[in-house]
Amino acid sequence: MKKTIVVQRNDPDTDAATNSRKLAELKELAHAADYVVVGTFVQSIYPNRKYQIGPGKVDDLAGLVESLDAEKVIFNNQLSMTQIYNISETCKCEVMDRFQLILEIFAARATTRRAKLQVELAKLRYEHPKARSIVSLQKKDERQGFMGLGSYEDSYEQDIKKKIVRIRTELLQHGNGSESLRSFRHERGFSLVALAGYTNAGKSTLFQSLVEEETVVKDMLFTTLSPTTRSLMVNNRKMLLTDTVGFIEDLPHLMVDAFKSTLDEIFLADIILLVVDMSDPVDIIRQKLAVSHDIFGERADGVVIVTALNKADLLSDEELQEKMEVISDLAPAPVMISARSGEGLDELKRVLYENLPEWEHCRISVPMSEEGISMVSWLYDEGIVHTIEYGDAIRMEIEARDEIIQKVKPFAMYS
Repeated sequence: MKKTIVVQRNDPDTDAATNSRKLAELKELAHAADYVVVGTFVQSIYPNRKYQIGPGKVDDLAGLVESLDAEKVIFNNQLSMTQIYNISETCKCEVMDRFQLILEIFAARATTRRAKLQVELAKLRYEHPKARSIVSLQKKDERQGFMGLGSYEDSYEQDIKKKIVRIRTELLQHGNGSESLRSFRHERGFSLVALAGYTNAGKSTLFQSLVEEETVVKDMLFTTLSPTTRSLMVNNRKMLLTDTVGFIEDLPHLMVDAFKSTLDEIFLADIILLVVDMSDPVDIIRQKLAVSHDIFGERADGVVIVTALNKADLLSDEELQEKMEVISDLAPAPVMISARSGEGLDELKRVLYENLPEWEHCRISVPMSEEGISMVSWLYDEGIVHTIEYGDAIRMEIEARDEIIQKVKPFAMYS
């Protein structure tokens, strides 16, 4: 794991709390990419064209890099190719910005062909306007691997354009696959609930509280390669609850499609449980809700979204009511909860249960035989047995998904 220093330049007139939150998120992003953050460097100044931060501060940063034996510097601010080159020359180590860090994480997390294509497209679209600068800097300093981009000829810009066209064509041929995903979800025969929301919203804590299990859940961004899934039983209905992905603030526009392609597990769900941190400022809550719904987009069409307003216990009734009024259009009929204390979780389970795909009721009569007993056991596993009577035959009132009901229809007394 590479030792890294994270850097953030703040505009002098920006909000301190917002700056602090963004810096904390950058550290989490670095952690998600398997870097060890050994130092933090912050300066409040308007951007410097050559270095992003002040020229004198670059020398201080270089000293920090040397003293901490850091191998990489990651800026929260977007850097030009020239700035990256100049900073790397002074600090004598690799330099990247937040966009490149996210790109690196997505490249590692992408598992489907579509996701990999979207990541590659984002990378090319990022490089295209900078192509001439990259080639110029390559000629200026021919260190192999500068920017991790390798050696390029003057045709680099044209090569990028051709690759962009090729990838876009292939993506159009692939389609978004939402219909096949939805079919797959129904064929699996059980109800799926996917947890979604921004990092630090309390998603992992809620997961642990709902499944009542001391499961080690990674509080890390973009962990879609190894989502954690546990079973949850509510009113005899079995659900699979999956803790999926933590969204991030200010996702670069070029990365939106690539990010959506990492969310296939969410779109397999019957219900998306969207967790919101109510302790955030109300304008941030609105922004996060709006972006979340935008991310779900058309691919979540037909999927129920249940909004859980977490950390409600940290607010007074008056504060809660004021925020509720402001976000009511983005969070209709939300459930107020505290994942940590357990407040509101019974109500949340009730809402989840009410939004599960409806199952069919049926009364059946099966023979009192080894085959009949085997069917009873199977129905207990696959559905809900409301009543059962043993006599010359076994009479049952069951509730199950359509696929199961169709299989027992020959034994139906009445539906």
